[in-house]
Amino acid sequence: MKEEFLHYIWQHQYFDKTDLCTVEGEPVQVLRVGMYNTDAGPDFKEALVRVGNVEWSGSVEIHLRATDWRRHQHQLDFKYNQVVLHVVWEADEAIRRPDGSLIPTLELKNRVNLALLQTYEQLRRAPFAIPCAAFWPQVPDITKTMMLGRALTERLELKGEEVLQVYRQLGNDWEATAYQLLYKGFGFKINQEPFERLARALPVQVVRKHYNNQFQLEALLFGQAGFLDNLGDEYSIALAKEYDYLSRKYGIKEQAMQRHHWNFLRMRPANFPTVRLAQLAALLTKHKSLFSTIIQTENPKAYDALWPAPVSAYWQKHYTFGAESRAVQTQLGKPSAQNLTINVAVPLLAAYASHTQEIGYLDKAVGLLEKVKEASNRITRQYEELGWKAASAADNQATLGLYKRYCQPVNCLRCAIGNKIMKQNLPTA
Repeated sequence: MKEEFLHYIWQHQYFDKTDLCTVEGEPVQVLRVGMYNTDAGPDFKEALVRVGNVEWSGSVEIHLRATDWRRHQHQLDFKYNQVVLHVVWEADEAIRRPDGSLIPTLELKNRVNLALLQTYEQLRRAPFAIPCAAFWPQVPDITKTMMLGRALTERLELKGEEVLQVYRQLGNDWEATAYQLLYKGFGFKINQEPFERLARALPVQVVRKHYNNQFQLEALLFGQAGFLDNLGDEYSIALAKEYDYLSRKYGIKEQAMQRHHWNFLRMRPANFPTVRLAQLAALLTKHKSLFSTIIQTENPKAYDALWPAPVSAYWQKHYTFGAESRAVQTQLGKPSAQNLTINVAVPLLAAYASHTQEIGYLDKAVGLLEKVKEASNRITRQYEELGWKAASAADNQATLGLYKRYCQPVNCLRCAIGNKIMKQNLPTA
């Protein structure tokens, strides 16, 4: 058993209250459970209990054994002077507050239905990636739908907070934040780290000055990425010359990357980082204010056209420098565009919703996900095997949120699905 089980039992009051009394023999009545505390300090704050004839307002601390109080050194922490009730599975010692006064102790060992404990242990020790897999068919679809909706909202809020951290680091500049996120998105997993590194090596303040010149943007991008050394065709020589001038002008050459930082192995030519850089240059030329465009676009279908932009003539015939190809597909495809919607537009909208406290932007983010089809992955396929098939990117993101926040860490007691399973094992009146 873990302490979280007792937190759950106390929060939901799933224990026998018949002749409830402390180990010292005083009657106990729970008037208010208190608020669960995830920060430092007692487990439940602002609780209200009657012990004997006295009502006590304060905190409730929960342990498996009473001696855990000393093991956790609460006797040295004056925050625990406010504890009015010590709730334990086993009362193996009388416990005192840091000020020396005795704490009333409630023992639950013989007051909890063993079926609840058995179900909890089944979930906690389940040999499946999804702990409740064996119970899944027993849970009503409405419970699953509600929990997945909650998991989607939590995932978007988490993504939004990550973007807000970047926003603060960049001096509260939304366009610079969109720039950083765009580079990460153009990495498409395999080259995500090199693209993020490139975003740091090529400051947005430099790029902004050349939004109207696609050739100069290509020179900056390919040069800082490390692709312009020892090339022989006319176009690459011209790019290298332009990059040499611009990099000296802005003092950025020392931050330049090298070609070996990029991944080409086991990739289709259309996904080569050279092609992605050409597409990125085209997109930066197309949108002078990407963040504003993302925020102001209303029609979900319009986002499909937001990302593709015509690459320069050279990249209409090349996948890499110097090797011309006859049949070249270097325009950004629909799956890639949808990927950028999911990984760039949606997190930005979620962050802006949190920043402005306007829920409409979060609704827009969810609406975008609902309009986009997304392929299943290793995680979502596990839920499909249980009969829960994703119909959109919103469903996929919800499933990922459920897995990473609840299933993977076996956080079943904080999940509505796990809670439903536990409730089904409560004794009937």
